[in-house]
Amino acid sequence: MSGVPQGSVLGPVLFNIFVSDTLSEFPNHTKLRGAFDMLERRGAIQRDLDRLERWARANLMKFNKVKCKVLHMGQGNPKHSYRLGGEWIESSPEEKDLGALADEKLNMSWQCALAAHKANRVLGCIKNSVTSRSREVILPLSSTLMRPHLEYCTQLWGPQYKKDMELLEQVQRRATKIIRGLEHISCEDRLRELG
Repeated sequence: MSGVPQGSVLGPVLFNIFVSDTLSEFPNHTKLRGAFDMLERRGAIQRDLDRLERWARANLMKFNKVKCKVLHMGQGNPKHSYRLGGEWIESSPEEKDLGALADEKLNMSWQCALAAHKANRVLGCIKNSVTSRSREVILPLSSTLMRPHLEYCTQLWGPQYKKDMELLEQVQRRATKIIRGLEHISCEDRLRELG
């Protein structure tokens, strides 16, 4: 038999060695942001990137430069190029951060479409795997499994356009059509039933 005696110092030490080996490869989810209205600020952003690269080297870490992206935001943005180490960082028209998708114009229509798509997939799974159509079964399932996809980070990306709101409401209408007894009531009443 092998193992570490419970309560010994050896367990946490071995765990730290294991974790430090896996974590020291890449500094994940590092974000650098900057705003500038003059050309001098562009140099400050590049200096910050150079400082990040030096920090990573000093700590025996490296950035996965394939995953490094620049998202230029704002009207009239000159879209300067930046480098990390000796490599140029690719520019991206949209980026996902903590599950929220934003583009360079801060248009959240893609996020609404993504949320509706995920919620529709979950709703399809509920419909195909649950035989009961009673309110007591479907409502808790859709509230627990589907609605989080529709509501995640809405404070950040809340639908701004009528077409986006309609897309999200369409998923909720589809959910209420599954419930026996709610198939033929009006859209507003169905949405009120879902809460």
